[in-house]
Amino acid sequence: MNSPSGIRFLHCLARLYGVQTAYYDVFHCRQQASAESLLAVLRSLGAPIATLQDAPSAWRERQQALWQHPLEPVVVAWNNEPSLAEVRLPCSAADATLNCHLKLETGEELRWEWRCADLPALETAGVEGRQYVVKQVSLPGGLPWGYHWLVLEVAGRQEESLIISAPLKAYTPQAELDNRIWGAFLPLYALRTQRSWGSGDFSDLEELMNWVDGMGGHVVATLPLLATFLNDICEPSPYLPSSRLLWNEFYLDINKVPELRKCPSAQGLLASPTFQNEIKALRNLPLVDYQRQMALKRKALEELSCCFFGEESQRLEDLRRFTEANPVVEGYARFRATFEKQHSPWRSWPQPLREGIIREGDYNEENRRYHVYVQWLAYQQIESVSEKAREKGLQLYLDLPLGVHPDGYDVWRERNAFILDASAGAPPDAVFTKGQNWGFPPLHPDRIREQGYRYTIAYLRHHLQHAGILRIDHVMGLHRLFCIPNGMEARQGVYLRYRAEELYAILALESHRNKTIIVGEDLGTVPPYVRPTMRKHGFHCMYVVHYELASDSQKGLPPVPPNSAATLNTHDMPPFASFWQMLDIKERLRLGLLDTVGAKKEKKNFANMKRALITFLKGNGWLKEPEENIPAVLNACLSFLATSRSRIVLVNLEDLWLETQPQNVPSTKTEYPNWRRKARYSLEQFCQMPQVVDTLQTVNKLRRQGKHQ
Repeated sequence: MNSPSGIRFLHCLARLYGVQTAYYDVFHCRQQASAESLLAVLRSLGAPIATLQDAPSAWRERQQALWQHPLEPVVVAWNNEPSLAEVRLPCSAADATLNCHLKLETGEELRWEWRCADLPALETAGVEGRQYVVKQVSLPGGLPWGYHWLVLEVAGRQEESLIISAPLKAYTPQAELDNRIWGAFLPLYALRTQRSWGSGDFSDLEELMNWVDGMGGHVVATLPLLATFLNDICEPSPYLPSSRLLWNEFYLDINKVPELRKCPSAQGLLASPTFQNEIKALRNLPLVDYQRQMALKRKALEELSCCFFGEESQRLEDLRRFTEANPVVEGYARFRATFEKQHSPWRSWPQPLREGIIREGDYNEENRRYHVYVQWLAYQQIESVSEKAREKGLQLYLDLPLGVHPDGYDVWRERNAFILDASAGAPPDAVFTKGQNWGFPPLHPDRIREQGYRYTIAYLRHHLQHAGILRIDHVMGLHRLFCIPNGMEARQGVYLRYRAEELYAILALESHRNKTIIVGEDLGTVPPYVRPTMRKHGFHCMYVVHYELASDSQKGLPPVPPNSAATLNTHDMPPFASFWQMLDIKERLRLGLLDTVGAKKEKKNFANMKRALITFLKGNGWLKEPEENIPAVLNACLSFLATSRSRIVLVNLEDLWLETQPQNVPSTKTEYPNWRRKARYSLEQFCQMPQVVDTLQTVNKLRRQGKHQ
């Protein structure tokens, strides 16, 4: 039986670790976390607690640890203004001198000192028989933007803190031309051309970019392009990558590799009837076969790798410089080569491999070289695409996934930064009545701060160096994340809080350094404090017609905010034609995601939604055709978006030919071919289709007119 005092201490302990003891669900009902869930999450965070009886001692230990650290691990300084920091000191040191040493990112060093007696006291507290006082210090203003280290010395003890000096708002272009841009969206794996091998590659992305540019567009958007498992483990989901620090060699264009011109064995392989027949077979498949296609590409790339490393060359010297500048590539190559030798996930590897120590002999050297080589090629090819985009005034719209595969490189390399005994997910809602378990470990909120957000900064820089626009998946994860202890059901999870101000500061700083617009995916049930914080820091929100209609089926569409990326739907939703014909309801009923009662309710809601939208479109002059004319309704919705104040309008190309099959059906695995469906038409075909070209010309014209609602 749980004692009242034990529960009280458990809740106090949870708050010290940033764990919410309750939350409000989608129906605005308060959900109280169970003692079992809190105990499990606290244990996963490192709290010394096995049972409820340990709560008082664990609380005292945590209190003492927090007070014994004079400085917070991270302090934010906004807009070059002086920032205030709190210093926790024993009262016995209240008259001591604080010696401060600030090492700027530039290498410059500043030194000063304070007399504790002269500093304002904010509070006092008694902890485990010892009295403490909190003093407030003012850090100097005018600090250059960047990451600086503050070293505080008092009574012979040193404490460090990362100072993030950042602009208050993320980067936003100031030119009027950049205020009303539009672009096209298509997953790269779904894009196909006459020359590709069964799915899109980086050269196809460049071709799409050139075509969009010719149509007057400024943006090409796609799903994450990060390294994934496509051999022993095959996980094609772009939202469960092996790493957020490296690109996916699956998208390499073999014919663009410079070594091909000097490698007879690779030329012979590619020209062989067997190889060409396999390419033809892959092209003719209705779905992307990742394993089969990657196996074929690897044969060619291995030949090229052998030729490349077989003799000294300027290119080989360039590769060495690249790996010296990017040591993560060498670490990843050793990890993947070891994975291939062990034929098992890293958590089942023998010691010391499991703990991150890999030596020569633990892997096949040719495999290590292969992975170094293909990562270099992937970097070169995506860099080429992004450079050509900038030259044309185009922007690549890249997508940053929330998590990484638990068996992947990032979790192995940065295991201390992750909560390994839990998974991220979402609580039950109207659609997912049992909640969702996304299958990847959350980041540890304390440890990432103690590491100076090293990993976070690294994966942001990896994307921002090439992205003109970066979408942050599940942006409320900057504030809190639903954490499900391993072995528990999704509904038993609890929310874990992060230091949002610090994460916004990093994003704002890095976005300015790379001149990248930040878009936060803020769809669905979002706490009321998230969107105002996004606006405060210059993040763009998402305006999705499907969501806006669902939020109030009795009304039409609300105005589109200026600081938004507007679109009809997302990759997790049915295409417009499916939505308009209620085909998605039939599909979810077939897949068991809805029962007959739920399907009937959804049809009723859709009827109201449809009626409200038609009234809205006709009332504003966008629609003059009957509602059965799906292309007319589609064009009316796109015209509404095109004339809006939204900075970015994205058009899902598949909507333009009235595709009915989605790219992804959330909460399905083998029931639906998620992330594998190719576009119905090739790039060469849809570029000539009147319904595609005419619609995009209309969008372009309306965007350029400068008139808005």
